[in-house]
Amino acid sequence: MNPRERGFLLLTSHLGDPERKVLTVAQLRTLAIRVRDMQPLESDRELTERDLAALGYSREAAGHIVSLFNQEDLLDGYLARGAAMGCVPITRVSDGYPQILRQRLGLDSPGCLWARGDVEILNTPAISLVGCRELSEPNREFAETVGHQAAEQGLTLVSGNARGADRTAQDACLKAGGRVISIVADSLNRFPPRNMLYLSEDGFDEEFSAQRALSRNRCIHALGRMVFVAQCDLHKGGTWSGTVKNLRFGWSPVACFRDGSEAASQLEQMGAYQIGLADLQDFACLQTPDNFLW
Repeated sequence: MNPRERGFLLLTSHLGDPERKVLTVAQLRTLAIRVRDMQPLESDRELTERDLAALGYSREAAGHIVSLFNQEDLLDGYLARGAAMGCVPITRVSDGYPQILRQRLGLDSPGCLWARGDVEILNTPAISLVGCRELSEPNREFAETVGHQAAEQGLTLVSGNARGADRTAQDACLKAGGRVISIVADSLNRFPPRNMLYLSEDGFDEEFSAQRALSRNRCIHALGRMVFVAQCDLHKGGTWSGTVKNLRFGWSPVACFRDGSEAASQLEQMGAYQIGLADLQDFACLQTPDNFLW
């Protein structure tokens, strides 16, 4: 890990301590802009409180930033615990960070993705699938077919490992010999090693929370060339909120299963479009209102 990546983690990661007061996205952006505009530091030395004061920071704010930089031992211990679990960090300034997240999410992209599994598939062409935990049979078949066809057509499947649509699609993709990226909202040590890549935002050991589950939805939507919605509850749940946010910001095209539901109808009015099982035989033939090309 190079000094820039270490510095990024020191400023933005809790490093196993939920009370650690890291910089927010806005604070990090402000710091980056101010440092960019200052004279180059001689011999690549670290920022001092005096440097930060010259950049317009108060004594208290400058002291806090320097104190974060100085917690090298805490970072080394956290990295060692992660390595023992087979977990590696991919920061926003790392070479292996997914370009598609930077392009689509901008400053809303995760500061760090902790990975467990085959990181080589992180930048492969992918499609995403979201859906409810409780599925009707036609919708379950749709999720299963999306997963199977992703494998057949050489695309990585991105999902969230939740019960229902996520796991149905993931299992179908793996059974067909495909690649799966599962973005979880829980500690990575809860998931047994499989032939797939698990990702967790910000930390490898942070426990599940509803907020983490909602937050990771933007990554699921943004990593895929297209997002397939297997089933959705109207005006409630993570599938609805994540898909509506995608449509609002235009991260990726959205295709909903044509199941006759009011939820699918309303998503269509927002910019999604509806498809059936037969449309999944060749993803490259799917055309969106935005003339999306594979």
